[in-house]
Amino acid sequence: MVTVGIKEVARRAGVSPGTVSNVLNRPERVAPATRTRVEEAIRDLGFVRNGSASTLRAGQSRAIGLVVLDVGNPFFVAVARGVEDVVSDRDHAVILCNSGESPAKQARNLRVLAEQRVRGVLITPVDDDTSVLRRLRDRGVAVVYVDHPASGDVCSVAVDDVAGGDLATSHLLAGGARRLAFVSGPPAIRQCSDRRRGALRALETAGLPADALTDIVVPEMNAHGGRLAAETLLSDGLPDAVFCANDLLALGVLRALSQAGVQVPRDVALIGYDDIEFSSAAAVPLSSIRQPMYQLGKLATELLLEECDDPAGHAHQQIMFQPELVVRESSSP
Repeated sequence: MVTVGIKEVARRAGVSPGTVSNVLNRPERVAPATRTRVEEAIRDLGFVRNGSASTLRAGQSRAIGLVVLDVGNPFFVAVARGVEDVVSDRDHAVILCNSGESPAKQARNLRVLAEQRVRGVLITPVDDDTSVLRRLRDRGVAVVYVDHPASGDVCSVAVDDVAGGDLATSHLLAGGARRLAFVSGPPAIRQCSDRRRGALRALETAGLPADALTDIVVPEMNAHGGRLAAETLLSDGLPDAVFCANDLLALGVLRALSQAGVQVPRDVALIGYDDIEFSSAAAVPLSSIRQPMYQLGKLATELLLEECDDPAGHAHQQIMFQPELVVRESSSP
């Protein structure tokens, strides 16, 4: 296979190799007519730039990293769509990494991204240990938190999960529930702890004790984890209602309870969190707390690229969306 290089493009367009390089890397420096001629030569010859070589010369790639808790969760798929739509318009690429809710795996992902000289990193952190992220920022790599609030020295785009937990629990209490279970992953995951805090706030507002809420912690926040939680619910005695920290957990609980002959919502009310697409299509349509998933990814990426383009002039922003209660059959009295 014959590889077309910059020299061949330059000969076809009748310009110097330096002009071709400027069209590729600094197009604003090239006169429009010349730029058009070079771009036509690139298309005619099928030229593809050597990204690795460009990275070595510039010390930085045209890629950004996206590190999520669970790449199999449709919530993060929607976030990634928002990210990709922004970077594709900027002729960048996304390197998607899955931390699997593991701090060790998250650290490995960040090390690989640093080795790839990414321009910046979007991350939903596994826990509150920010030491690895601080080291990344010290190397000049921009970092923006997604679905996780941050302090004033870094950008973040998040949803008020305390308010979301309050919304979900208040809805269940309004339906008559007095004994509730909260199904979630490890408390170190900020989303889990904040949603639980919101649930406790709703109980306090209703004049109910904190022990009206039973915690069921599972190792994985997916449908399998939901099935494990349902086994605990069935063996310990069903509460009036179950609040799950995400929709995948709730869908796992729903399936396992249905297989055991428990009717939702007649025997137990159920609500999830995120409002992923599958929620409304479940055998019993699932009530949920809606998050603006696509907007989280889109806005976070815009903030990241702004910081990459102008690190000195960039003003850090911490943006907080408000969640929305979506009521369906699974929690209807």
